[in-house]
Parts: sequence; structure tokens; C-alpha cells
Amino acid sequence: MTDPGTPARITAVLGPTNTGKTHLAMERMLGHASGMIGFPLRLLARENYDKAVRRMGATRVALVTGEEKIIPPRPLYYVCTVESMPVDRPVEFLAIDEIQLCGDPDRGHLFTDRLLHARGRVETMFLGAETMAPLIRRLVPGCTFDTRERFSRLTCSGHGRLTRLPRRSAVVAFSADDVYAIAELTRRQRGGAAVVMGALSPRTRNAQVALYQSGEVDYLVATDAIGMGLNMDIDHVAFAALDKFDGTWQRALTPQEVAQIAGRAGRHRNDGTFGTTADARALSEDMIARIEAHSFPAQRTIFWRNSALDFRSVRGLLSSLAAPPPAEGLIRARSVGDQEALEALTRDPEILGAASGVDRVALLWDVCRVPDFRKLQAENHVRLLGQIYRHLVGAKRVLPDDFVAGHVRRLDRADGDIHALVDRIAAIRVWTYVSHQAGWTTDPGHWQGITRAIEDRLSDALHDRLTQRFVDRRAVILLRRLGERAMLEAEVAATDGRVLVEGQDVGRLVGLTFHPEQTGEREGDRAVLNAAHQALRREIGERVARLAADGDDAFSLDANGRLLWHGDPIARLEKGPHPLRPGVTRPSNPFLDEAQLDTVALRLKTWLDGQLQLRLKPLMDLETAPLQGAARGLAYQVAENLGTLPRTGGADQIDQQVRALGDVDRKALARAGVRLGVECLFMPELLKPEPQRLLAVLWRLFHGRSGGEVPTDGRVSFPADKRVPHAFYLAIGYRVIGAKALRVDMVERFAADIRRLVREGLRKPETTPAEGADASGGEEAQADASLSEIVTTEVPLEDAPAPEAPVPETADDEAPAAVEETPEVPQEAPEGEAVEAEAATEETPEPAEAADTAEGTGDGETEDAEARPAREPRVIPEARPGEVRLPPEVLPQLGIGLDEGAQVLLALGYRARQDEGAVFLRPGRRKPAGAPPGRGRGRGRGRADAAPGTGAPEGTAEGEGAGRGGPRGGRGPGRDRRPDERGERGERGARGDRPDRGERGERPDRGERGERPDRGDRRGGKGQGPRRGPGEGRAPSSQTIDPDSPFAILGTLLKR
Repeated sequence: MTDPGTPARITAVLGPTNTGKTHLAMERMLGHASGMIGFPLRLLARENYDKAVRRMGATRVALVTGEEKIIPPRPLYYVCTVESMPVDRPVEFLAIDEIQLCGDPDRGHLFTDRLLHARGRVETMFLGAETMAPLIRRLVPGCTFDTRERFSRLTCSGHGRLTRLPRRSAVVAFSADDVYAIAELTRRQRGGAAVVMGALSPRTRNAQVALYQSGEVDYLVATDAIGMGLNMDIDHVAFAALDKFDGTWQRALTPQEVAQIAGRAGRHRNDGTFGTTADARALSEDMIARIEAHSFPAQRTIFWRNSALDFRSVRGLLSSLAAPPPAEGLIRARSVGDQEALEALTRDPEILGAASGVDRVALLWDVCRVPDFRKLQAENHVRLLGQIYRHLVGAKRVLPDDFVAGHVRRLDRADGDIHALVDRIAAIRVWTYVSHQAGWTTDPGHWQGITRAIEDRLSDALHDRLTQRFVDRRAVILLRRLGERAMLEAEVAATDGRVLVEGQDVGRLVGLTFHPEQTGEREGDRAVLNAAHQALRREIGERVARLAADGDDAFSLDANGRLLWHGDPIARLEKGPHPLRPGVTRPSNPFLDEAQLDTVALRLKTWLDGQLQLRLKPLMDLETAPLQGAARGLAYQVAENLGTLPRTGGADQIDQQVRALGDVDRKALARAGVRLGVECLFMPELLKPEPQRLLAVLWRLFHGRSGGEVPTDGRVSFPADKRVPHAFYLAIGYRVIGAKALRVDMVERFAADIRRLVREGLRKPETTPAEGADASGGEEAQADASLSEIVTTEVPLEDAPAPEAPVPETADDEAPAAVEETPEVPQEAPEGEAVEAEAATEETPEPAEAADTAEGTGDGETEDAEARPAREPRVIPEARPGEVRLPPEVLPQLGIGLDEGAQVLLALGYRARQDEGAVFLRPGRRKPAGAPPGRGRGRGRGRADAAPGTGAPEGTAEGEGAGRGGPRGGRGPGRDRRPDERGERGERGARGDRPDRGERGERPDRGERGERPDRGDRRGGKGQGPRRGPGEGRAPSSQTIDPDSPFAILGTLLKR
């Protein structure tokens, strides 16, 4: 078929787009007994193959492309890409489409070769632009010309805004990023767009074109891939750019290229328009005139590369590729992908050595011609070609299955974004091409099926991703209905409040508020929303009537202060003049009139007042309780603080007011539900989950704060958030001590237990002198011994989780109780007990650092509790004079461990120490209320009427010991004691180095504290003077001490 000896008719059918050239060629081919036609794109080849099959049958038509071959046993007609045309097969008719591509720098030499050498036995036809006429006349003698006129007019409409382009428009850009950005904007503004790019597989491209052709979307965003052969119903082509990167540099489009793309507008007899949009510059007047008149300068040169290659050697092959063109008007093509791959591979000595002989050199050239569909990975592609060639010239002369499978398997993934899928499709197309090369794989049919299936799956996934990202199907339907100027039907779904317009979801009615999904920016949004509003007015009016008639169980209040109706927010609380008198905001709603707004607000306020009275009845009733004088003032402050009022800690006046109450006032407050604790005034009825949740909302609202969690039901302690004010926890009935929030009723119970424990422990008689006491040491040593506890056996106290402690049952059946009765707490501690808890000491207790609560050996080594065998109970060390051992069951009442227990004891006015897992405490003195931070250590006994503190004083440094002898600075029990503590008590371990206190026993880190008498040999240490008895060296107290207090007993014993 090449250079046939007998002349045949050669015709050049030239003209602009939309002149029916391709249709004519297909008709001529199918009118001959056999034929072949070459297209520039695989997509076009497939499209026309399908047409031929429908007309002639699948047994008579073959499809031949680099990546797809459908060849029946005896085909008569071949539909091919230009590169894959089997020109050695004789056929009566042969045609080449888009012959003007002879001028393309990359592929032009292929079209030129077909122009010069491919012929049909009876007829040859070249289809293309009129600019090729002079060159064809000179290079193909005897060729006749058929010039065709365009079926429709093509005119320029100038520059237009992207959001104002007419329907059935195609927007052309020249990079994938620009295509995606324009498609995204079109989706937001106009409902969506189809996307066409050269990087898409034919299957994906066809699916996107079908999306546009079917009218599902009215806009197409594409690269210049639409310029060749894609016949679509496009009315307007808008250029978003007028330059492109051609693989070598960024350059301006030629008038012919602009005309080729603009020619897609106005198919058949429909006129078309073109113009610019977005950031593209305006077209010049000269270019507009040329495009409209289809008048362009003739093509002067075309690209050529020698096709008669020398395969005797690699050097001969390279030399033949570099041969000069044989005729005027032909210019040698630049090195392109296949030639560059050959040059790169032959630099490898191994490949160069293997490429010996005609067959091996020809095979190397075939391998180099494997297309790099990814375009941007030249080095990787050359490396892959080298691997393929080594396998093909290896021992088996074929690609191993595991080699092919390894590469193909990695690409069989449909996840990822659009870019990832496009890249995988390009990669699998390489293997599809390889699988179609004869003799390269062990089972070509198998690998062709696998690669085709993977490409199809990836193509379908890509089409789905493109559609999901760039098409809003709901908006498309609505806009189409608007375009038809039809009335839009709207309704509100009764089940879930979805608002439907023409069956499409446009928003949701939540409570009384409409939440539209449209932004109002897209064309038609206002019309859609207007239609929705008609249905919403009816529905919201009916909802207001139902709201007014609904019972209280239809309403609720969330933690953020929102009022809910059937779980949907409809209004918010607003701050009132008092924490217990919040207001209700009127909902702002364009669908409600003033009367309806008043109805909603009144119903919500009625419900809210009822809830306050129901859930917080004791607190609400305080205002009308029969109280007088000081009791009335205390009640007001309790209500203002939402039910819990500390007696100390900066509020000494509260403590003084409580002490000033008479019996009548105390009983009246008790009847009103106010418990007068030693630590706090509180209302047990409010220590339940539902009142606590409501109190938390009221406190946040009044103080304009957020955050703070209400504990789960029954918790008596939980970790406190450092970012939340202590006042919040007091408002819900918890007191913050250290890192824990403790329920106030349990703190009162714990404090009462400790007072009783201290009172009873210090009264206990002792018949045996304490170990280490000098039997002949006089009355002082005997007194110390009489105050010591006997040695007991005990398992060390472990940290315990917070238990669920009871709170008092309410008498009001309407307020559900989630917790049980509050334990009995004295309404006011007797004066004697208060004195015991408040007695002054020489040093203010300081919070202890974390102590080791794990059971360990005497030398501090810990053991695995599960691995070690059960041991005999350990002997707990005896209490020191003036100390009481804390039973292990006390701290778990609060759900706290040893370290936290030490902080609580400190806050309650005691000094504590840990020794071998046991806790010993002695009465201490709190920091005076209102004292400056960091001045916790005072001297003297202090006031007898000082109430116990509410917590560790502000400014007290963490890590200071909780009393003399207690752990300091994080030292655990049994470690780091001062040397002077060992004495006659036996070895307890050393405290380590410590600065000398000097003669006065001063602490170096405390600075000057004034004169202080010598302590004497208080603990059997050396260099200390006689131990000072209680009250010795202090000014006598002016107050009477309860004879039952431990200090009165201690004084009596010492005097003996």
C-alpha cells in the first residue's frame, strides 16, 4: 500500500470545523469493499468505530490503537489512530483526519509520513484545514481539492463574566488546576459542569461528554482537547486563557489554534459564538476577523522524520533517525519521547551490548516507542523501558508474569482524589499498551483483560469524583425548572423538617428556624428560597400553635442555656437582675409576626419559671421564708450564691454572722432547708444532678462564663478544671481543695469524723509508756506517752475511687432524686469542738506533695502486688505525742488518696504526716481569713472563735509539708527524715541534708521570724534544749477553752 505502482484518486477535503469532512470520509470508506481511516485521538477512533459497527457489524470492522485492539478474524474496515495504522495491509480506501497536524512539533512527523506514503488502492483522502493546501499541492502531485464551507456562522461576542456565560457554553483553560478551579466556581454559581481533558481516559471523557450532552449540566470546562473531533451541542466557547505550555515553553495560541477550538461552537446549522472570560485578555480585532472569515496564512513547513530506519546497529538507527528531510517544506522533527528514550537507553553499556543484530535493535526501538502517558516522569519512564528490554532479551525472551503483576497490582486502587486517579489511569495505559505488543507477555489476552478492567474501574471512579465535585444535581434540576418559567412546588417534610422544592432538599426547619443550604449567591437561589418561604410560613405558624398548647414535657434546657422544644433550640436564656431570675430572649424569626413572637416568649417564660420553682424549690422559697434579721441576710447571700456559701476563706463576716445567730434563727434556717455546716452553709436538696445542672446553667449565664462540667450522678469528688473558677463549683455544691472538687455535704461529714477522731484519740488513756520514752523522764515524758496511740496492725491505705455517696431524699415528689439522703452533719459545731479544730499551732500546715501510697518494703523498694505472695499485716508505727492515727476507711469516703487527703486535712486545719502507709494528724491552725498570701505561719494560739478554713490558703507553696514531721517537698514516708528525728525512736531512714536551723530552730527559707525560744530535745535529737510545753512562752489566751477539748486535756496532763 506504500507508494503503489498504479495511480489512485487522491483528494484533499479541506475547510473549517463543522463542514462534515469526517462524515464524508466515513461514508466513502464504507462504500468501498475495504478501507482504513486514521484519527488523531483514540477517543475519536473509538467513537467512529462504534458508528461503523452499528452499520456494518462487529465481524467486519476492526479497532486498532496503541492501547486497544479489537480485530475480528477477517475484518474489512480498520478504524485506527494515525500511529497504529497497519499501512502494510492493502485496502481500497484510506483516509487521514486532521492532516494539518503535520505541523505539530511532537506528532507532526507521523502525519507527514502518512501524507507522503499511505495510499489506498482506489482512493485516498486527506481531511483538514485549508492552510495545508499549498504544501499538499507541492508534496502530493495529482491531488484534487474539495473545499467546504462551514454550515453555520461563527461570531465573536467579546469578553464576558464567568458567572454570566450563557447556557450550553464551553470554557477552555490550558491547565488541570485552572480547569478544576473554573469547574468548582461553575458548580457554586450555576449548578455544575462537565470536565474534559486530554489526561482523562476515553471512558471517563465519554461519560463526562454524555453528562453535558444529556442536558444534566449546561456547562463544559475543558482543555484544548475539545478542539479535535468532539461533536457536541455547544453554543458558545469562552477562552479563560490565550496561552499555553506546549511541553517546552509557555507561548501564545496561534490564530489557527484559537479557530480550531472556537469552531466547536455552533454545530450543524446552529450559529455559534466565541469570546473570552475570566482573566483572559481580549482578542485582537485582526484575530477576530480571521476567525470569523476562516482566513489564515498557509502552512509553509511541516515536520518530518525518516521512517526508513536502519536496524542493523544502534549507531545506524540513530543515524537514520537524524537523516535530513528529502524535500522543500519539510523540516526535521526535534527529538521527541521515543528518540530521547533511545538515546538514554543506549548510554547504558548493558543495553547497548544486548542490542546487537537487526531483531534486537528493532525490538529496542519498539520498546522506546512505548508512550509515556504520564508526561512528567521521563526518568522513571526510561528506567521502566530499560527493565522491559532486559526481560525481553533475557533467557525467557518475555516479560515475567510476576514483573507485570507487581506493576499492575499497585495501580488497582480506586481510592484517592482526582489527581491520584488521573495519574493511575496514565500509568495503567502504559501497561495496556505493553500487553498489546505481540510476544511481550506470556498470555497477552489475560493481561489485556486485566489492564482494561483496571482502567475501566479507575475511569468510572474518576467520573464519579468529577461529578461529585463539580456537579450539584439538585441545583441543576431547580435551575432547569426556573429556566422553564414554571412555578416551583415546595413542602416541609413532617418527619424530619426537610424543606423540599421540586423534590430537592434545599434546607431544614429546626424548631422554628430555617437553615437553608443555598447561599443566595447562585443564580436561581432567591427564586428557590422564595418558593421555600411560602411553605415555611404555613408550617411555622402551625408549629407556634402546637408549641403554645404543648405540655411542659415538650420543653427542656441544655447546658448552653438554650431552650429546646422537642429537642430543637428555639430561644436562649438571657441574664437577669439576679441569678435566679433569668429572662428569655424573643426568637428572631422573619416568618413570625409580633403576636406569634409574644406567644412563644410567654410560653417559654412560663415553663422556665415552673422549672426553677420545681427543681430549685428550697432556694426559690428562701425569698418568702419567715426569717428575720441576721437569718434573713444570710438567706439572701445563700440565694445569691445559688445555695452554697463558705463560712471562711475571705468571708469571715459570714462566720461571724453564723456565730451571732440565736436558736430561733438557726431553727428557722433549718426549716428553710439551709444546713449550717462548720465549713459551709448549704442546701442538701440542691445536691442532686438535676438541680446541679440547672444551677450550672444559671451561674454561667449570670457570670458570662463558659466551661465547667457537672459531675455524673452520685459522685462525691472529681478532678477540678483549673480553668474554671472555684465559684462555679460552689454554685453546684462542690468545694475545690487541691486538684479535687468535693461535695460540700461529704466535706462536712468528713470534718465531723475527724473532729470526733481527734477528740476521742486524745482522750484515750495509755497504760504503757510509749516506746522510746524515758520512764524516769518526769511528768513531761509521761504526758507524751499518755497521749500516744498504741501500736496497731494495719494494711496500708490505698488510693480509692470516688464513691457514690447519698444525698438527702426530697419531700417533693415532683423533683426526681438521683442521689440519696445527705449524712447527718451538725448544724453548728459546739464551741469546744470548734476550738479543737481551730486551735493554734506554731506553724501553719502546708500542703504535702504526692506521697508514695504503694505498699513497699522497708527500704522503699516496691513489689508487684500480683506477683508477690500474701504477707502478714505490717506493724504501723505508733503515733507521736499529740497525734492521732487516721483509720484507713476515712479517706475513701471522699474518693481520695493519701496525697489528696493531706491537702483536705490541711484545709480543715490539721497537720498530717505519712509514715509507712499510715496517716497521722494533729490539730493545727488555719491561715486567718483575709490574710495576705504567703503569710500562713503565725505564732501564738490565735483566736478561739476562728472557724476552720475552707482550703489551702492562696499563696501557700505546693510541696511544703503538711505539718512538722510530715512529708515535705514531695518526700515520701520513711524517707529523707532529718537526722535529729531518729533519736530513741529507732531507725526510720535519713531525711538527707538539710540547712541547720541554728539555736532558735529557724528555717533558712523563711527569713527572720523574730525571737523564738529553744525547742529543746523535742524528738530525741541532739543539741536542742528542753521541750516547751503547750502554751509555754505564749501570751495567755483571753478566751475560755472547752474543758473537753484535746488542748484542755493536754494542759491538765502536763500540769500533773
